[in-house]
Amino acid sequence: MSTGMRRNRPSVVASPILVGAVTVLVVVVAVFLAYNANSGLPFVPTRQLNVQISNGANLVKGNDVRSGGNRIGVVSDMAPVALPGGKVGARLTLKLDKKYGAVPVDSHVVIRPRSALGLKYVELDVGRSKRTFGDGATMPASQAEVPVELDELYNMFDEPTRRAVQGNLEGFGDALMARGADINRTIQSAPPFLGHLQSVMANLADPQTKLDTFFKELGDTARVVAPVSRTNARLFTDMADTFDALSRDPQALKDTIAKGAPTLRAGAESLRVQRPFLEHTAALSRDLAVAATELRAALPTVNSALRVGTPVQRRSPALYDSLDGALGALDDLVRAPQTTGSLRGLTATVDTLQPQLRFLGPYVTVCNYWNVFWTFAAEHLSAPDDTGSSQRALLNLGAAQPGTDAVGSSGANEFAHGEGSLPGTADQWLHGNVYGPAVDKEGNADCGAGQTGYIQAYNPLRDKRVKDDPYQGVVSERFPVRGRLGPTYAQFGKDGKGIGLNPDHVPPGETFTDRPGGHGADIARAQP
Repeated sequence: MSTGMRRNRPSVVASPILVGAVTVLVVVVAVFLAYNANSGLPFVPTRQLNVQISNGANLVKGNDVRSGGNRIGVVSDMAPVALPGGKVGARLTLKLDKKYGAVPVDSHVVIRPRSALGLKYVELDVGRSKRTFGDGATMPASQAEVPVELDELYNMFDEPTRRAVQGNLEGFGDALMARGADINRTIQSAPPFLGHLQSVMANLADPQTKLDTFFKELGDTARVVAPVSRTNARLFTDMADTFDALSRDPQALKDTIAKGAPTLRAGAESLRVQRPFLEHTAALSRDLAVAATELRAALPTVNSALRVGTPVQRRSPALYDSLDGALGALDDLVRAPQTTGSLRGLTATVDTLQPQLRFLGPYVTVCNYWNVFWTFAAEHLSAPDDTGSSQRALLNLGAAQPGTDAVGSSGANEFAHGEGSLPGTADQWLHGNVYGPAVDKEGNADCGAGQTGYIQAYNPLRDKRVKDDPYQGVVSERFPVRGRLGPTYAQFGKDGKGIGLNPDHVPPGETFTDRPGGHGADIARAQP
């Protein structure tokens, strides 16, 4: 019974619908896997590594990444990127199988052709460093190599280049045709030539030769000469005429060449003598190199000085004629025997006048006494008379006073000091104020003369008001008796309004002293 039932159960293959569904599923999975084959197999764990290269090298997304011939990943993305130095390159995003392991940081990448049709792949040359790139890290362009491909080499041979190569081959063919013996002699002479060439090349390869700088300067020379290329072309044309003239007299040319060897021998002997001079010249050039470097920064200032100085130098010859006479007169003066004595007398005069001027200077610059004196002097000499003007005079007609020392007395032997006055008359005193210093020790104005009134003395025998000091200053209420009195006059503007008193301090730069003679610590200097 059970056996019959098993035989009657329907088979899976016997169902067309189920077979068709399974077939469609297999085809879909196959298509999906084929479509994503270039992006790696699904469900395979991967890590990402970015690589910078100098150019795209015709790579596309989906190209293989191989190491040792084994496929370990694919190129999942490409994008342009700015490389160090300002150049534009490409950034490859590599998707690598995790089972391959981390990539050491000293690894290299080479872009290689996969077929003659231009298909490429990325060859990963694994390094030996213990440090590895992290997931998503970037390998610099210095560790990536993009070799020159054969198609790029062939692209170099464009139409003009092919014509030039053909011309070269034809020229070399004509040059070498029927010259086998000369070629043999050349080959025979090559070993000695190369032996001598070795020392020459070693000298050129020495860093001190600075051959790279020579070619750089040669390029700069070509750049400078380029604007005058037409002139140089004309020069070579004219030189062709010159060589044509030389070729018309072969004997003269032979004589010139024959004299060349003795000339070179004499030059070699001369160079032996010149070698010390050339060594000193080289040392001087090295020292001047530093100065030349500094001169480059100073050139704007030097150019400005030259622009200003050139007109002055043009006027200098006329000055030199006058200066020559002046220097001649100065030379005669120096040679004169009396010049030394005159200079000593002048030095003594200056030494004498200097302290006096330091003491008297503030009377003019701060107190204005010079102008005040001449203002009143003009009024003093303005009394009219038959001939013009005369000196004004005030007769001292004081009250009668016993003795010969009254103000109006002739032949007085003492100053009037208030003694012997008659009852009902005023005492007569001497009005002879002593000039004090114009400034204090700090240079502040202290113009006391003309502001402190008259000195009045009291007789201690008659007047007990003064016991210690018989002489006291009697001044008006406007000015104090003691303390600094300040300046004496005011400055006025054009509108007649005062703009402030004269400077209350010695002007900046003026030396001064508050004592006559002005020696040592008494001499001060006004501060700006």
